Amino acid sequence: MAKKTIEDVSWSGKRALVRVDFNVPMNDEGKITDDTRIRAALPTITYLADHGARVILMSHLGRPKGQRNDTYSLRRVADHLRGLLSGRRVFFVDDTVGETALAAVNELQDGDVLVLENVRFYPGEEKNDKDFAKALAGLGDVFVNDAFGTAHRAHASTAGIADYLPCVAGYLMEKEVGIMGQALANPERPFVAIIGGAKVSDKINVIENLLPKVDALLIGGGMANTFLAVQGYDMGKSLVEADAKETAARLLKLAEQHGSRLLLPEDVIAAKAFAADAEHTVRLVDEVEPDEMALDIGPKAIEVYQREIRGAKTVIWNGPMGVFEMPAFAKGTFAIAEAMAHADATTIVGGGDSVAAVEQAGVADRMSHVSTGGGASLEFLEGKLLPGVAVIADK
Repeated sequence: MAKKTIEDVSWSGKRALVRVDFNVPMNDEGKITDDTRIRAALPTITYLADHGARVILMSHLGRPKGQRNDTYSLRRVADHLRGLLSGRRVFFVDDTVGETALAAVNELQDGDVLVLENVRFYPGEEKNDKDFAKALAGLGDVFVNDAFGTAHRAHASTAGIADYLPCVAGYLMEKEVGIMGQALANPERPFVAIIGGAKVSDKINVIENLLPKVDALLIGGGMANTFLAVQGYDMGKSLVEADAKETAARLLKLAEQHGSRLLLPEDVIAAKAFAADAEHTVRLVDEVEPDEMALDIGPKAIEVYQREIRGAKTVIWNGPMGVFEMPAFAKGTFAIAEAMAHADATTIVGGGDSVAAVEQAGVADRMSHVSTGGGASLEFLEGKLLPGVAVIADK
């Protein structure tokens, strides 16, 4: 990644204003149920503190819609972070850009860590308001963007602030952009992409961007039904996007033009009802009955897809193969996760349900990279320049 990083700055005595992604899930009691995103920021925080920086952390949590709401306070996140950074002084301030925040920043010593209150308590954050961005910038000397999960949003704390401070990447941002950028720009081959999810319309840009680059594109999930319908198969009551058929036909042609193999499932798990306890059976795609719907890829498709993954040197996965929240229709998704875990390849899992699947399968630590950003990783795979990446200074 030809962008400046935290290692390109001499930090002693400097105020490092760091955008992290601490948007973590909490239960009704306010207990953090998954601290993956907090842990992902630790290498950057630790490096800065160890090198004498005064570390000021800003993040959003939930959707408070520009108003103060204690449900979304970062106080509990700061308490959790204190436990993870034992032996280091970690403070929290119930303010973001006011005099209280500035006073808390001024009291910091080298190596201290301060968590500011939720940036989304202010309407100026999501509007990328210049005054709000300037007020945030007044708290630091260098802006460190380490929040890949929000890099696709041009908000005050992710992009606007860079108009007033020099900006460098933290370790997480560097890793996300570096690994995915390398895979897309110069992959070791064969390069296989697996794209799932319900709708073709959600992934058109991803597929368009990947087809010229990959050796094979494996399609699963509800979107496979639309491609199969275009090829003349009667998919019964399956989810088929009527208004995406033209797009699917165009993407099939695009694959041919680029010499990429676009693989569709040859069999599916079909049921008569969209329910966890629905009776289900394996059907070849030309045998789906009029009152049935395809809810997962079948065993033949699993075998073909696993073989493709085994032979690959770079694999990117975005989107489940079926309705994996229901155990009966999760086999395809978990089979992909297992195949990637055993592959002798660079394996990248990009966002959302795919991340949940590798975590549930217990194989997340066997992937080369599991992206922390759902929407951001999707837009990155679409080939878009993300606002939060664009503002980082080039080397």
